Amino acid sequence: MATVREATLDLLRELEMTTVFGNPGSTELPFLKDFPDDFRYVLGLQEATVLSMAEGYARGTGGAVLVNLHTGPGLGNAMGNLVTAWHNKTPLVITAGQQDRRHIALEPLLTGNLVELARPYVKRSHEPYRAQDVPGEIHRAYHTAMQNPRGPVFLSIPMNDWDAEAEPFAAREVSHRSAPDPEALERVARALTEARRPVVVAGSGIARADAFHDAVALAEKLRAEVWADPNSPLSGFPQNHPLFRGHLVLAQKKVAELLAPYDVVLVIGAPVFQYYPYVPGPVVEDGTLLFHVTDDPAEAHRAAAGVSLVGDVKLAIRQLTELLPEATRQPPPALEPPAAPEATNPMSVDYLMHAISEVCPEDTVFADESASSKPAFHRWVRPGKPGSYITSAAGGLGFCLPASVGMKLANPDRPVLCVVGDGSIMYSVQALWSAARYGANVLVVVVNNRGYSILKAFRDSVGIGDTVPGLDVGDVDYVRVADGLGVPGETVEKAGDLSGALERGLNAGRPYLLDVIVDPKVPTLLS
Repeated sequence: MATVREATLDLLRELEMTTVFGNPGSTELPFLKDFPDDFRYVLGLQEATVLSMAEGYARGTGGAVLVNLHTGPGLGNAMGNLVTAWHNKTPLVITAGQQDRRHIALEPLLTGNLVELARPYVKRSHEPYRAQDVPGEIHRAYHTAMQNPRGPVFLSIPMNDWDAEAEPFAAREVSHRSAPDPEALERVARALTEARRPVVVAGSGIARADAFHDAVALAEKLRAEVWADPNSPLSGFPQNHPLFRGHLVLAQKKVAELLAPYDVVLVIGAPVFQYYPYVPGPVVEDGTLLFHVTDDPAEAHRAAAGVSLVGDVKLAIRQLTELLPEATRQPPPALEPPAAPEATNPMSVDYLMHAISEVCPEDTVFADESASSKPAFHRWVRPGKPGSYITSAAGGLGFCLPASVGMKLANPDRPVLCVVGDGSIMYSVQALWSAARYGANVLVVVVNNRGYSILKAFRDSVGIGDTVPGLDVGDVDYVRVADGLGVPGETVEKAGDLSGALERGLNAGRPYLLDVIVDPKVPTLLS
């Protein structure tokens, strides 16, 4: 008879989950012993880094990924980025080693209440009742993670379970798609057909449903302008398309003002709506019809206005496109690009983002944790291909650097550029070591404004005043930090040196870091 470990490894092969991201500890060693040659173990030097590398890999492959953490402290280290994975709706199967069942009642060192620790930010949190249940629970975790709305699942596995005897466990196929209500879709189609000026708000649910090109077909048939939702962790529509108008902002009144010219608003794969500072106002102006298509019942239930339809986003888009007649209204003209920013010293953030847009190849994947610099990023960098943009929907720091490493491991033939703030990078700087070790040739661009500029912008927007401590980072030599972790780099202080440095970084053939010194002027939060 096989062991639990052997049965689990065979199951993981069937599920195509042979890349494992982890940071090992004593309670995980029984699973990792004699690790098979057909598996790949990607080591991270801290569990938060491990979890977001796995998330980037899941985003790059489109499937669930196995994460192996170390009991309570390791899960605790990963919790901040687990919150991000939850909000990003990323399919992860997260395991952590529990103490040996034979003396767990005595609460030996490294015993932990792991199930309750993980529970708020996973779809299911469980410890198998018997060792023999482990393979079946991993199978259930996989399908739970992949079922819409996707998300992380957690399993606590006692360390002696792996050597117990178990029957082989074969994977089963489960279809995870559920069709939206056809009568409700017909109602939406009628409203869009009769609309004077409809608009589409495209969210990350489009990307998760692999419906990027379907969304383009829908918008073109409608001849409707398209906005991205305020903080979309994935790009659901090509941002270089003539119908694209930009990103909504994270404030209720501002969103209503931007959507005021439209009489029918169709929100697809996004919340209605996400906000940040409290700026009260209507959700949409009186007389505006709002329809919401989502694969997440919770997202539908908490929507502040409109009619919500729950179901598979790709099916909904395709069925709507079939129901709609070809629009006869004139297509809206494309927006004129802004004038190129001037080269100044210190350089502006706009100049940096414009240079990135000029230098990067069309198929570049951008991992964006630029925080206060995000509006400038969106002004100039317009990803046009599926899977070209990732960020955190949770708003925390420490996600994008490791996620970019995981993304590059999943897509070795695509350029990957991580734009990260000088405050953000220190939350998960250990990811540079993994990038060097596994040959993940990511270009990391540090937007160095010497502080937590996003917090200064929030402070100014709510009128707190310049009395808050802890908002200045000071002098950190990011190039030397990167070099110590095996990643070369350079500091860029002059605008004239920027394009050449970006070219060197993209063509380095290894991970590379640019510490770009920018004007520390605090931007307007809701620009």
